[in-house]
Amino acid sequence: MSDDDAAFTVPSMTEQERMVEAVLFASAEPVSLCGFEARMPQGCDPAEALVHLRRRYEGRGVQVVRVGDAWALRTAPDLAFLMREETVETRKLSRAATETLAIIAYHQPVTRAEIEEIRGVSVSRGTIDQLLELEWIRLGRRKMTPGRPVTFVVTPQFLDHFGLESARDLPGLKELRAAGLLENRVPLGAMPPGPDTPDEDEASEGQSELFED
Repeated sequence: MSDDDAAFTVPSMTEQERMVEAVLFASAEPVSLCGFEARMPQGCDPAEALVHLRRRYEGRGVQVVRVGDAWALRTAPDLAFLMREETVETRKLSRAATETLAIIAYHQPVTRAEIEEIRGVSVSRGTIDQLLELEWIRLGRRKMTPGRPVTFVVTPQFLDHFGLESARDLPGLKELRAAGLLENRVPLGAMPPGPDTPDEDEASEGQSELFED
């Protein structure tokens, strides 16, 4: 075998696992298969290496998890309590922002008009802009209806923040209320829209900003 042939020898699967593990460990964001392929030698199979690596991490304190179309190393869910001292929550999503985010997550792709119909109140531009700045939502495809309104969908950053593989893994209403996200108030969509529907400022008692103390 020549030196050139040796240079193009495909690494063993064990070595490919090590490469995938190294990339995941060093990456601040989840890595897609294309991201692995761009870093690893030609002929490598990052998808298969991920399968083996994920199996090897089963039952460990750190797990290989899928986030949308990408992969990341994350603390095992049952050990999340160990990280509580490392997390400082300085701001809380306002009621308006929480409801808007929940509607987008559960009804995506959804237009602003549809969000307002479900909430029963108008949605301020500031609420949408702030959720976009957080990179928890993004613009989706325009709807094929009069006016071609833009739609909103959740992002991989949203899935990663809440430890979800896809939007199908979102919790139910009971779980959301148990976590204090809905604050046991009137269910979303319970208030019918109409000419006397209050706007967001009135419904949120002056809390039209995304964050509140």
